[in-house]
Amino acid sequence: MHNTKKNRLIDKSFQFWGIGNTFIGIVLLAIFIGYIVYLGASRLSFDFLSSLPSRFPDKSGIYTAMVGSVWIMFLTAIFAIPIGVSAAIYLEEYQKKNRFANILEINISNLAGVPSIIYGLLGLQVFSRTIGLGGNLLAGALTLSLLILPIIIVATREALKAVPNLIKDASYALGATKWQTIRHQILPAASGGIMTGIILSISRAVGEAAPLIVVGALAYVPFVPTSPMDDFSVLPIQIFNWISRPQAGFIVNAAAGIIVLLVITFSMNLVAILIRNKFEKKMN
Repeated sequence: MHNTKKNRLIDKSFQFWGIGNTFIGIVLLAIFIGYIVYLGASRLSFDFLSSLPSRFPDKSGIYTAMVGSVWIMFLTAIFAIPIGVSAAIYLEEYQKKNRFANILEINISNLAGVPSIIYGLLGLQVFSRTIGLGGNLLAGALTLSLLILPIIIVATREALKAVPNLIKDASYALGATKWQTIRHQILPAASGGIMTGIILSISRAVGEAAPLIVVGALAYVPFVPTSPMDDFSVLPIQIFNWISRPQAGFIVNAAAGIIVLLVITFSMNLVAILIRNKFEKKMN
């Protein structure tokens, strides 16, 4: 009895400690974001969004970085989504459960936690040097595809596992083949979780800077990229470039760029949450 009361007291202490740390973290995050908004909101304008980079803070904009981020997001999605979803379907529905499969699953989960700079070094060696792509958009997108591929695979597999076995059994009972069951029953039922994982992974890719710097993305690009073979910059690198400048005006520009990047990231996360809730209601 004494041990039970002691364990309950310890559990309540940990819960109180966790709630306190969460509250402190939220407050600090709110202060941080509030200061960024206070510093950079005055700089936000159509000219800021549509202007090219400049050595003068009041004339510099994020247009080339925004276009580069859109290119990176689009190309990364093209490469990562089909491969990631297909690999997840194979591993979950076709792969035999043996020792090799267990090792493969562990390695995929571990790859999701590898620091992004490691993927940058891999992309530099494989795509930029070995294949000879250099530091263009294509090399950057392929590198980020490797970065988010494990995340898409894990998220898709979890979504497939969440589909009730009754749906599969009913499909097989009606004479459907395995692929027909996957295509017409399992994938539609799991599409909410799959889309959520994809959007969250793409939002992570949009906010990455370290892998692209290693691959060869430029901090200053005075032109808008028009093809996957062009040099490029992205919003995180542009923000990093402005922060490293000594002029106070560039600090304000960096704060405004952070606001734009936060809006993009939060919007993508919001879309992921709405999609997940929509499909959960549909399934229920």
